[in-house]
This record gives sequence, C-alpha cells and structure tokens, in this order.
Amino acid sequence: MADPALPANPTDAQAEQADIAALAKGGRTNFFGFVLRLAASVPFLFIAGRLYGAATLGRYASATLVVELAAQLATLGQKRGLAQQLAKEDRASATTVADALLLTTLVSVLCGLLLWLVPIMMFPSGDYTPVERLLPVAILPRALGDVALAALAYRFDVGATVRARAVVEPWTQSLAAGGLWLAGAWWLPLRESGLILAYAAAMLAAMITAFVPLVKSYGLPRQWAPRPGALLRLANRNLPLAGADAVEWGTRKLDLFILGTFAPAAVVGIYYVAQQVTTLPQKLKTSFEPILGPVITRNLRENNLGAIARQVCQVGFWITAAQAGIALALGLPGKGVMGLFGPNFVAGTGSLALLLAAEVVAAPAVVSEAALIYVARLRNWWISLGTIALQAGLTVGLIVAARELGYDGTVEAMGAALALVISLGLASLLKSRLLGSILGQKISNWRWALLWAAVPAVGVGMLARLLPEWIEVSLGIPAILGVYGLVIWRRGFGPEDRVLFRKHKN
Repeated sequence: MADPALPANPTDAQAEQADIAALAKGGRTNFFGFVLRLAASVPFLFIAGRLYGAATLGRYASATLVVELAAQLATLGQKRGLAQQLAKEDRASATTVADALLLTTLVSVLCGLLLWLVPIMMFPSGDYTPVERLLPVAILPRALGDVALAALAYRFDVGATVRARAVVEPWTQSLAAGGLWLAGAWWLPLRESGLILAYAAAMLAAMITAFVPLVKSYGLPRQWAPRPGALLRLANRNLPLAGADAVEWGTRKLDLFILGTFAPAAVVGIYYVAQQVTTLPQKLKTSFEPILGPVITRNLRENNLGAIARQVCQVGFWITAAQAGIALALGLPGKGVMGLFGPNFVAGTGSLALLLAAEVVAAPAVVSEAALIYVARLRNWWISLGTIALQAGLTVGLIVAARELGYDGTVEAMGAALALVISLGLASLLKSRLLGSILGQKISNWRWALLWAAVPAVGVGMLARLLPEWIEVSLGIPAILGVYGLVIWRRGFGPEDRVLFRKHKN
C-alpha cells in the first residue's frame, strides 16, 4: 500500500510529528484506563453472574440498554462536536461548556420523563419494581458526565476520563452490587433491584468525578445566561452528529435489544457477559478519539488534508493491531474466559468469538468516522443509518432462521453476533472509501504483519486449549499476547509506530 503523500516542508512535518506524539500519549493514557476498567468490571460480572444469575442480569442489561441510548441522544453529539464548538467560539470557553451542559440537561430531563411515563420501553416483560422504575434518573448524570469529559479531552486531559470511567464508575458499581446483594438478606427488594441501583450509583459517582477537574480547568462561567435561540441553533447543527453517534452506539447494542425480544432472559444475560468481555477491544477506538478530534479540526482549519489521511491510517493501524491481539487472546481460550462467570455462561463462547471479530473489522469505520463527522456529516450519517438497518434485518433474519431450524437460544445469539460482523465490515469498506475520496488519499488499516503475527498466536492458543481450564486462562492469554506482540513489534511496527510506546516530555 502506498503511503499518503509526505508533508511539504519541515515545519509541517514537525507539527505532524507533534500531533502523532499527542495522539500516542492520549491513546496510551486512555488504553491504560480501559485496561483498568476491564479489570474493575470483572468483579461486577462475577457478582452479577454468580450471585444474581443470568436471568436477572439479562433483565438488567435490557433496562440499562435503553437508558444508555437515551443518555447518548441527550448529549446531542457533543461528545465529539464540542471540540469543534470550542475551537470556533470567540466567547470564553466556560460559557460554551455551560451552554453544552444546559442543552444536555434539558434533553436528559425530557428523555427521563418519557421513560418514567412509559416503563415498558425499559422492561418489555412488564416485570419491574417501583425502585427500578426510577432508573431514568441515571440518564442525567450519565449524559452530563460524557459532556464534561469531552470538554476536558479538548484540553488533552484524558486522565479525567480514566479516573471517571475506568476507576470510579466500575468499582462503584461492583461494590454497590455486592453490598446490595448482602443487604438483601435483611430486605429482599434491595436484592431484587440491586444491579440497577448499583448502575445508578456508578453514574452519579462518575459524574462527580468528571465535574471536579472540569471546574478546575475551565472555571465557573462569568456573566453567563441561558440563550434559548443559540441553544436551539446548536441542537439543530448537532443533529447529524447526534444521529451518527446514536447509530454507531446502536450497532453495538441493537443485537442485544433484538435478542431480548426473541430469547429468554438467561440467554440475554449470557450474551451481555460476552459483550462486556469485548469491552476492551471495543473501547480501543475511543482511546484515541478525544485527542484525534482536536487534531483533525486543527488540520481542517489549515486545510492540511494529507496530514489527516496519515493520522487516520496511523491510528487505524494501532487500533487494528491491538484489537486483533486482544481478540485472539480472549477468543482462543473463550470457554475458560466465559466459564469464569459461571458454568451456564460457557454457552456464550461462540458469541464471544464473533463479537471479538466484529471489533476487528469495525476498526476502519470508526477511525474514518472520526474525520467524516467534520467533512461529510450527512453522508456519514446515511452510511451509518444503512448499516444499522442492515444489521437489524440480518439479526432478525438469522435469529428466525435458527429458530425455524430448531436450534436453541445459544445459536440465535450467535446469529445476532454474526449480523454485527457483516454489517460492521460493510460499513468499514464504505466509510474508508468515502474518506479517501474526500482527502484524495487511500485510507487503509491493513498491513501483512497482522497476518504474520496472528499465525503463531493461533498456534499457541490451540496448544493452550489442551490444558486444564484455569491454566488455559491464566497462562494461555499472556502467552498468546506475548507471541503476537513480539511478531507485530518486529515485523509490523516501524519508527513512526513505536512512538506509541515512547514517553514524550511536555
């Protein structure tokens, strides 16, 4: 593959190297945060699977799924659009952030009121407690926390996201879930609603953790007053971005939602655990997104399209390489990984493998979209809309086909995961080609070194599967990662890639 054209002069080259260094630093910090988050999420999944059971976990997954969608919509695309708004505004940054938070608050209240009035949207079975019906109050802290972290990311404060989303949120949820289950021995309603109460507590704690550095960084707005007209214009301007965000988020959740309408709650709970195990590779793209957005907006302002192409390809390869390694490490010993959460969860091994594969094929789409939301919002939106429509049709079709052929819910779940693989693969092809045509450069994450690294890693994984389950997990996963990482480092990473692992002084 021919690389995009090099920078025209040394000054541009130095600026671009500084951008790559910033991307690498932000990516390292956020990646470390997601490793922490995965480690902190394991106790919650263990508690939920072993103590509450797959059926209760499935009901929790369906309810919080709707709440998270509402919170996603309530941000109105400002998780990514706020960077562009801050770059353009002549007013004090604190007032711009205040407008964004107020707009999110208004939409969050409307969404929360709707779900409280129509709880069947969260609980399709109609089975919920009075406490669980109050779950929509979690929309506000979730959405406000996302906007606050986006504002901090604009100033390259990725550490705030790590603290809020990777430390405080998952550990609060795990500790609350365990504590409420124990307290349920004296008062049963706490145990019945324990997972959902733990979720609400985690969202509130994460929001507070985000707001403390936000106030320190931006300060309180001075001489600020709500501007209804400006807020309406901002909402209207962000609608395409909000739609793209909702669709991109929906492609990771639609399978669970549709599965919940066809399969028993226990099957949904098993599939939910498989989804959570894929959290780390799924979130790798957002390791770079908070930094990639400001870098792209600056290069657009300077009309430096070649730099954008190179940065997208660079970050895309980093994400693909990491996702492929993690997919192999978690997928090959999949039975042992799923068995950690209980014997019943081993049935989700096939779904886990497909979900991990989906994250690998999705990488070109997500990095291309990081630039498309600024240069082709509507076209990106239409591709995203087509993707989720295709996924919905495939998911329903494969689930119905599995049912007609007499297969159980486990195979239906695998059908939902396969639909995700196909739809995300097509989206990657279309979005990378669209961005390439706009920038006049070829956009590709692929390097043959990915294949060279995967072959020996698969061999190690197959050998690990011959060992007892606990050895397969405890030794097999690091062995697979070690072999893959060694090959990709020697055969795939050049000097420009190794900056990802090099610390730079500020």
